Amino acid sequence: MYTPQTLGVALLMMITSAICWGSWANTFKGVKNYRFELFYWDYAIGIFVISLILGHTMGSTGHNAQSLMENIHSTGGSNIAYALIGGAWFNLANLLLVAAIDMAGLAVAFPISIGIALVVGVVLSYALQPRGNPVLLALGVACALLAVILDGKAYGSLAGTGRTVSKKSLITCVVSGILMGLWAPFLTRAMTTGTPLGPYAACVFLTLGALLSCFIWNIYFMKRPLVGEPVSFSGFFRGPASGHALGLLGGFIWGTGTVFNMVAASFTGVAISYAIGQSAPMVAALWGIFAWKEFKGSGTAAKVYLLLMFVFYGLAILLVAKANG
Repeated sequence: MYTPQTLGVALLMMITSAICWGSWANTFKGVKNYRFELFYWDYAIGIFVISLILGHTMGSTGHNAQSLMENIHSTGGSNIAYALIGGAWFNLANLLLVAAIDMAGLAVAFPISIGIALVVGVVLSYALQPRGNPVLLALGVACALLAVILDGKAYGSLAGTGRTVSKKSLITCVVSGILMGLWAPFLTRAMTTGTPLGPYAACVFLTLGALLSCFIWNIYFMKRPLVGEPVSFSGFFRGPASGHALGLLGGFIWGTGTVFNMVAASFTGVAISYAIGQSAPMVAALWGIFAWKEFKGSGTAAKVYLLLMFVFYGLAILLVAKANG
């Protein structure tokens, strides 16, 4: 399988990962008259298809124990099961994130949800395996929480401009973030135990678990949506071609970022790859602010809150990376 052989290539893959993770939701923002519950079917198909494509190309260079099919055949069934469970868990968190984007926008949903996920992931990882500098980790968690609060304050300030501010959207962001911070241990287990899954195989089963779990999570939200009336599968088949294409494209973008991040981690280590990848919410916030004008007409207070959010989120990433490095 292909893995980077130089720091420059690994760094490029990690930066690409952050851009992909922070940009895929633009495809949903660009959809017109197509509910997120229907869009998500295309997205889930997209993340699985691109993981297969990259696995059978980049992940199948050479015929050795590390190539995709040899790795799948040699690993244990429990590792595959853990990766599938991790994918299903991630999918529930991501569905809620898309719902929050639908309600509150990119610049709010991403930093709040992924900021909380960063906090939960750091605390859980340290509780399960006390490694790293606890002082720096604590400072990183504090900065991430402060960034989340500042982003929430910026969103709340929009009420003064006559725009709707939804408490449900903030609650959805928080729940999404908590769940998003809990799925990684399953994938870590699959990639570190026995004959572990390599990055390409792990992505294949992670995205397969996400796709299969749509028949539970997404159908539930289709019947009991957070916003609007229930939708049926007939709406999916009547959906615009542009909606289907954008959903698949969004899945391709996210899936590419995920594969690149995991592959880069094989060279730099998980701490650095994870930290750079977690800058994705800042990328998403920039899209929301400058491309989609989500804070257009907001006052000085909102702009100050957003600026401070960027500062503290950046500090949180740097502190967590330093603590683990």
